[in-house]
Amino acid sequence: MKLIILAAPGAGKGTQAEMLSKHFNIPTISTGAILRKNIADGTELGEIAQQYINDGKFVPDDVMINIVSKRLNEDDCKEGFILDGFPRTIKQAEALDESDIDIDKVLTIEVDDEKIIERLSGRLECKACGSTFHKEHRKPKTEGVCDNCGGALTVREDDKPEVIKDRLDTYHTQTEPLKEFYANKGMLRTAIGQEEIAQTSAEVLKALED
Repeated sequence: MKLIILAAPGAGKGTQAEMLSKHFNIPTISTGAILRKNIADGTELGEIAQQYINDGKFVPDDVMINIVSKRLNEDDCKEGFILDGFPRTIKQAEALDESDIDIDKVLTIEVDDEKIIERLSGRLECKACGSTFHKEHRKPKTEGVCDNCGGALTVREDDKPEVIKDRLDTYHTQTEPLKEFYANKGMLRTAIGQEEIAQTSAEVLKALED
């Protein structure tokens, strides 16, 4: 299985990628993690990427393709992989098409914006140990206090409603057009996000059956 996962921030993409990785026994490839590893290892590609990052610029698509291609040629990807975070734009998808990387299916996980905003804006994080809670769905025993270590619970800056809306706008503008791009190729599979993680996982596996 050589898979791309598309989903808006807060739609549970990371959780489902982890589930699929275990189910199919294939690695999840995060482009952010690839960049950090190449930079840390001091590879030629990592040095090129670092130059763009230092200048406050996006890493060019051809550089990203080279980095992804190199990672996917490693032994653990021989039986398949899950691409998480790439491609993000039509231009990147076209560059991927022109590369030597083959993709079997593209999965999109659909969750309404209102539900995503509710999920993320209600999330609480412990400053001390990083444990997460939710104002509605996983309330701490004592309001504002972590059950695990007694630390203070706060809302992350990127979980504030106005920030979430900006992230969703970026997704709808730049990444969502990929759904039509891959649907036209007959590669798109759709799963509807559910209230429970296990239910969403069942929908995801069902969508990938054919």
